[in-house]
Amino acid sequence: MTGTGPRTPGPDGDAALVARARAGDSAAFAALAGACRTRVWAICLRLTGNHADAEDALQDALMAAWQHLGGFRQDARFSTWLYRIAANAALGVVRRRRDTPVAVDEHDYLLVVDDPADRYAERDRIQAALSQIPEPFRTALVLREYGELSYEEIAAHQDVGVQTVKSRLYRARAGMAALLTAEAG
Repeated sequence: MTGTGPRTPGPDGDAALVARARAGDSAAFAALAGACRTRVWAICLRLTGNHADAEDALQDALMAAWQHLGGFRQDARFSTWLYRIAANAALGVVRRRRDTPVAVDEHDYLLVVDDPADRYAERDRIQAALSQIPEPFRTALVLREYGELSYEEIAAHQDVGVQTVKSRLYRARAGMAALLTAEAG
């Protein structure tokens, strides 16, 4: 590869793309962000609870990442850094809209199941249960399950210890299980 076009990010490609993006190459930034866009979207969607707010959070996250790329220390992967920004952006949107009722958008997909009717019902059940989990626990759960961040990465993001993350995840999963079981029964 000659280095003139964007490369697919990976363990070796991130550093080169980050350097190009820092130099103002928007195509390099697009390649970096595009490689993890699905997970960034999932984090935004699950933390905000609806399609419109997730779109706002995604845009906020991408703009913040582009504007603050110079502050990216590269001690973690670009995707991990972007997941943290996305979680913060989503939580910011949730805080701004806290007084506004959240409607579930029929285009939000939280699970992939075979029957479309089951997909909508399951999505609604999970989103309703997730919205009842306290924010620090919900954030830890979404970052772990949908962002696939490690305990250490979540701890750094939430500025807590790894044991606290483990506790939050345990409580979030137990809370989700109780809410989903109660709603089913």
